Amino acid sequence: MTLFIIGTGPGDIAHMSGRAIEVIRAVECVAGYTTYMDMIADIIQDKEIISTGMMKEVERVEKAIEKALSGKSCALVSGGDPGIYAMAGLVFEICKNRGIKLARVGNEKHQTTDEPLLFIEIVPGIPALAAGAALAGAPLTHDFAAISLSDLLTSWKTIEKRLTCAAMADFVIVIYNPKSKKRDWQLRRAQELILVHRDGTTPVAVVTNAMRQNQHISFTTLALLESENVTMQTVIFIGSSTSVQYLDFLFTPRGYSQKYEI
Repeated sequence: MTLFIIGTGPGDIAHMSGRAIEVIRAVECVAGYTTYMDMIADIIQDKEIISTGMMKEVERVEKAIEKALSGKSCALVSGGDPGIYAMAGLVFEICKNRGIKLARVGNEKHQTTDEPLLFIEIVPGIPALAAGAALAGAPLTHDFAAISLSDLLTSWKTIEKRLTCAAMADFVIVIYNPKSKKRDWQLRRAQELILVHRDGTTPVAVVTNAMRQNQHISFTTLALLESENVTMQTVIFIGSSTSVQYLDFLFTPRGYSQKYEI
């Protein structure tokens, strides 16, 4: 009774960990969002597939848990890292609500009860903020905050509070889910909130489809951010007061020049 929760990273197999590929090839069943499943089609052939579309996360996770509890090894895949805006948390939430006993993969020998256990292993992947930061340069070398602008599961009031506090604290701000066809005003509002505490000339990197097909990287300033072409596949890096754009790169100094001669 084993469920593996796997991060597939940006999507290309070249950016997946060896452990992720090893597990996916070994399990009997693979569950995931249709788009992410298509990206790893070459290594899930001949597997039992559980594939669902957007807004079907609960159904997908429930089916993966049920499949694992039935005795089949199952991999639940998420793009990026499974613990960052992804499926790992939902797995634990559902298991807790149902009273399903959990243990880590590797602890099977230490099972002390006859009650069925679901063994869990979370296999990390490269998150969008890491893939995007690598393409932008090194914007996350110092403290940062990641905030999603999607208010489907989080109230906009809470999102505004987090944006304001992050801006006040001078964090580099990573913005996920900045704009969609139905949510076309949130990025503009986020820009307004951050501008209260940060100069309009603050450098910004905008990365869409990081390390995927149609990848695009651009640089702008906080004052001009709202005019950028962004989608749900875009990750935005808003610099802190010390962040610098140098040529086609954005970086945030760690502070070495304050202590050493460089």
